[in-house]
Amino acid sequence: MATLRVPDVVPSADEDCERLKKSFDGLGTDEKAVIRILGCRNANQRRIIKDSYQQLYNQSLIDCLHSELSGDFGKAVILWAQDPPERDAKLARDALKKKKKGTKHLQVIVEVSCASSPHHLMAVRQAYCSLFDCSLEEDITSNVDMPLRKLLVGLVGSYRYDREVVDMVVAKSEAVTLHEAIRTKKLDCDGVVWILCTRNVFQLKATFDCYKQTYGNTIDKDIKGCGNGDLESLLKMVIWCIDSPEKHFAEVIGSSIIGLGTDEDSLTRAIVTRAEIDTMKIRGEYYNMYNTSLDNAVIGDTSGDYKNFLMTLLGARI
Repeated sequence: MATLRVPDVVPSADEDCERLKKSFDGLGTDEKAVIRILGCRNANQRRIIKDSYQQLYNQSLIDCLHSELSGDFGKAVILWAQDPPERDAKLARDALKKKKKGTKHLQVIVEVSCASSPHHLMAVRQAYCSLFDCSLEEDITSNVDMPLRKLLVGLVGSYRYDREVVDMVVAKSEAVTLHEAIRTKKLDCDGVVWILCTRNVFQLKATFDCYKQTYGNTIDKDIKGCGNGDLESLLKMVIWCIDSPEKHFAEVIGSSIIGLGTDEDSLTRAIVTRAEIDTMKIRGEYYNMYNTSLDNAVIGDTSGDYKNFLMTLLGARI
């Protein structure tokens, strides 16, 4: 349930390129034109526009956007204009190169591996190798300490079956395995990692349901009861991204907005990466969590072209 609005009649890629070139020419940039064009085109249309722009003007559209746009608005547009696998590979690389403690900067890796399709994860891994001459698994191993490394390498290296196949006997058995690991506070055991990294999404949702029915609490709540360490935080993130990614992204947006200052990078990532997937669901979950609308929250915490671009991706008519 995406919020991206694509016009009923879409101009040709060459027409869009001509309008973009015109918006860059002369003194200043026509930011509104950039928003109207790129902010209302899906991934395939944006890819064709980039190819056409290179052919027509012998220039990279991404390079032009870098030259013409700035600030959070520029970052958001450039992130949106990139092919999704390449975009997510670069986001993952940036996250792994940050010298930060905790798990917040690792969110994007969990999102790509658990809240995306198996085909998209495979495309991200291929893009990562092409861009950086090493695998995503290698960079995780080099930059993330145990036990987080063990879980993340397993997640990005998985290729989950993507059809709705569920074995309830397995679900009940693996709910017991997960509960025992939580009870004994052995969250990094091989059994937990194997279940979370190999089972298909539908099987895992059934396991999480069995867990709640058998033990009375949701699995993420019981994991939180183990402590407030990095592994607990990462596991909760994994479970939300598998079971209800809209809940995870609503929390990412809420955390980026609520409090002093705004985490524009997290806000941008959440909206840009989900605008073609499930931002309608995120909007509903955001209201459930914070008792206010997502649109009003974004409008109240952003301004100018950056606000207009994010709101365009959220389906507003600017």
